[in-house]
Order: sequence, then structure tokens, then C-alpha cells
Amino acid sequence: MYKNLVGILKRKGITIKAYAKLLGISEKSAQNKIYARTEFTLGEALKTCALMPEYKMDYIFAIEEKVA
Repeated sequence: MYKNLVGILKRKGITIKAYAKLLGISEKSAQNKIYARTEFTLGEALKTCALMPEYKMDYIFAIEEKVA
């Protein structure tokens, strides 16, 4: 899961539905990407970074690994 991305979206008041629309994908696809079920494309990552220029890409997309 991309916890930093989720937190930033919440702080900015951006819903997953609105984020998905910005990326040009379905809400379900956006959820799958945010929860690391599928990968972001480079284009999607760049659009995300343009939306939140005050953050570095490696911070936004730092993934939280599941602990077994």
C-alpha cells in the first residue's frame, strides 16, 4: 500500500474517484494501484507528481511492505 500517497490525497481533499479521473482510469483501477495490487505506469506517476509538486516521487511512492 502506498501510505504516503493515501495520506497526501486525504490532506488535499482528493477522493480516489477524483484521483482516478485525473489519471484517466477507473476508480477500481486506482484502488488497485494505491493498494499495490497493480503497478502505476510512468505516465500515471508523473501526473501524480504534477498534482503534488511539493513532494518527491520517492516519498509519494514509498511502498509499505506486508509483514507476515
